[in-house]
Amino acid sequence: MPLLRGRLMLMAVLAFAIAGCQSEDQKPQPRFVSSSSSAPAVTAGAVRESGYFIEFRSRYALSYGHTYVVFGRTNSSGGMINPEVAGLAPATPSATPYVIGHFLPVPAETGASDGDLEEEYRSASWRVMLTEAEYNKTVAFIRQLKAKSKFWQASVYNCNAFVADIARSMGYKTPGIWLRPQEFVTKLRQMNAG
Repeated sequence: MPLLRGRLMLMAVLAFAIAGCQSEDQKPQPRFVSSSSSAPAVTAGAVRESGYFIEFRSRYALSYGHTYVVFGRTNSSGGMINPEVAGLAPATPSATPYVIGHFLPVPAETGASDGDLEEEYRSASWRVMLTEAEYNKTVAFIRQLKAKSKFWQASVYNCNAFVADIARSMGYKTPGIWLRPQEFVTKLRQMNAG
């Protein structure tokens, strides 16, 4: 009986991992910018006053992509000033831990990865402008989350789950973690900013 339960559990984990990989990424989505809380989204073409921001992002990759956040300050034209990146990924560029991580938890890193700030790899983004107090609270949560997030596992705690934790700490609703990153960020914005 324990052997049967183990096999069923393995099949369930594989089904979740495969389900998240069934859709295809679309062309890059427009950039969206919102004021803090629940103001309606506007396209990034609008110039924003300088201030604090968090940007929920996804990017293309050789696999199904990556979800992460970029945060910091903006200048008067909306450009980022010394942005920081937080995301969850296997702690090596090797493909082996990534593959193993679809079955078992593998060591993770929580900082920037290759391509995170390169515009040509961005597949979706939603920037939320924050007050200084909101920003400080959000950054404190991100730092705590980075300190405790030691493992990545594709179907249990992946990059979407990491970003969902950040979004929920800000009071946002979040989609399921088994979506492709581009779809996850797009749905996150749609659920919270219209």
